[in-house]
Amino acid sequence: MEQNGQARETIVAVQKNGDGDLTAFQTSSGRQLDYQTALQEVQAGRIAGVNTFKGKDGETYLRGDADGDPSNNLDQLPLF
Repeated sequence: MEQNGQARETIVAVQKNGDGDLTAFQTSSGRQLDYQTALQEVQAGRIAGVNTFKGKDGETYLRGDADGDPSNNLDQLPLF
């Protein structure tokens, strides 16, 4: 995917804490981003296939774009 003529990264792997919550992400270019940095990158449009939403608790979270394919949900990606 491209933005302004540049290929946008995608998320290819994740880290989770002991509760199974996502805590970090690895991009297709090999960058490792903590949750907050990943939020900023997605909101800036630099990462494809992911969007943000506001939870009932008022916090902003990441989720994969709904495409009907559960295998590419963030929770299903390999761990790094």
